[in-house]
Amino acid sequence: MSAEVITKQADLEAFCDRMRAAGRITFDTEFVSEHTYRPQLCLVQAAIEGEARCIDPLAAGIDLVPLWDVLTEPKHEVIAHAARQEMLFVIEATAKRPAKLFDVQIAAGMIGMEFPAGYGNLISKLLGVTPQKGETRSDWRKRPLTDRQIEYAVADVRYLLPLHEKLSTKLEKLNRRSWFDVEMESFQADIEASLTRERWRRTSGSSGMSPRCQAVLRELWTWREQEAERRDLPPRLILRDDLMVEVAKRKIADPKHIGAVRGMERPELRRAIPDLARAVERALALPESELPTSVRVESNSHLSMLGQFLSAALSSICRGAEIAPAIVGTANDVRELVNYRLNGIPDADGNVPILARGWRAEVVGHLIEELLGGRMSIRIADPNSEHPLVFEEAARKS
Repeated sequence: MSAEVITKQADLEAFCDRMRAAGRITFDTEFVSEHTYRPQLCLVQAAIEGEARCIDPLAAGIDLVPLWDVLTEPKHEVIAHAARQEMLFVIEATAKRPAKLFDVQIAAGMIGMEFPAGYGNLISKLLGVTPQKGETRSDWRKRPLTDRQIEYAVADVRYLLPLHEKLSTKLEKLNRRSWFDVEMESFQADIEASLTRERWRRTSGSSGMSPRCQAVLRELWTWREQEAERRDLPPRLILRDDLMVEVAKRKIADPKHIGAVRGMERPELRRAIPDLARAVERALALPESELPTSVRVESNSHLSMLGQFLSAALSSICRGAEIAPAIVGTANDVRELVNYRLNGIPDADGNVPILARGWRAEVVGHLIEELLGGRMSIRIADPNSEHPLVFEEAARKS
């Protein structure tokens, strides 16, 4: 497979024309996210049968619009690995998504391989090839790119076509292609939703806060986002999560009180204290009707114990069904299912829990419901077996 770096618009457009005639396109990127508000796209790799190209978005005069447009055309299947950031680049540029996305990491989980599996592990296990290492910490912003960097970058798309073939065959054999298609739709819908989601709720250490404290946190988070975008810096370099949470919990707008929080000693933070105080004031002045609402009902101790027990059951069920437990659901997903079935409480978004929907219900949800209802039981058959747990119909009481 040939490879070269495209630095001229005419060459990019010619390559896009050739991609339009292909049924499958592989796609990857190299980006740096440590220093700027948004990840800085530094290189795009794309390949079709027999041809791979690296496209330099930092080259003068390069406009990636033709590439993004090709990737969203419905006649292609776009193949990638762990493509969340790649999809964000496409969606933010075009407000569209690839019509047919095939993420090999998700496909691998759905045939029982480790999830999430690294690209090198998939290549090694499915293709028997040892991929090149050594450029994972490269500074992709620097020019010129070295031959070693280009070789490494092209390898990221070179193996995607044979991986696609192997995984597609296995999905069809297990009759899971329809499951996979649903998962791809959900994966991309979640990426789109992340652009408008209330991300402040994911602030580390914020669980269990009162609505008023949440309102303070929301104001602080909004200020931080605006400041980070203005200064083109990662938000964590503007104000750490733990400092925001501490200020929010105190609910005091006095600048001296805010400045007394341990960790606020940095000169740039001292200068920001008046802004932080105003953010706290805005939150404290909100009427009760405008406070954030809780999105999760905490389970009590016995429901938490049930969730832990049934999480082990989920893992056993998934291994027996040749599907990665981590792609089916988490311990929290199990707790949400228990809470829903026993108390009628929906998930964090107000929906039916994920384990009670679609293919996940088919694999584990219905069986967990049978266990909760006492219609099925679990016993240990062979402690030394790879699958020691056995699920069987519970004995009826006389």
